[in-house]
Amino acid sequence: MKIAELRRTLRTKTSAELQEELLKRLKEQFSLRLKRSATGNLRQVHLFKQTRRQIALIKTLITEKQAAE
Repeated sequence: MKIAELRRTLRTKTSAELQEELLKRLKEQFSLRLKRSATGNLRQVHLFKQTRRQIALIKTLITEKQAAE
C-alpha cells in the first residue's frame, strides 16, 4: 500500500483503531528483524524502510488526534 493511500485510510480511524494498527506494524517490524537475524539476510530490505515510515505516520496521526481532543 502506498503511503498516500495509507494516510487517507488512517485519517478516518479512531485513536483506538490507530493504536491497534500501530501494534500490528510494530509486530511486523519485529518479525522482519527476526527474519533478517535468523537467515543473515533478507531479500526485501525495502520493507524495513516502508514499515518504519508507516509507524511514524501512525504515531503522528495519534498525536494529532490527541491534540485535537
